[in-house]
Amino acid sequence: MTLDKLPVGQTARIVAVDWATLVEEEALRLRALGVDVGSKLSVSHRGVFGGADPLALRVGRMTVALRRAHARAMQVTLLENGLESGQ
Repeated sequence: MTLDKLPVGQTARIVAVDWATLVEEEALRLRALGVDVGSKLSVSHRGVFGGADPLALRVGRMTVALRRAHARAMQVTLLENGLESGQ
């Protein structure tokens, strides 16, 4: 599943990112904010206008705003009670 489809409140872990689809400066900024492979996150809110941009992500103790186009470049796996499914 891609991050843009993650339901609000559901916790997930990023398992892959297609960095080639992002502008280099944006990719560097996201990595600096902790949005990278292995990061545990959840969607806190979605925008209310148009395509529901931006997404508000909870990464650790920080909230990060992310465009849906960027979220589509990230594959996530759902977590149950903070653990990967099947653990």
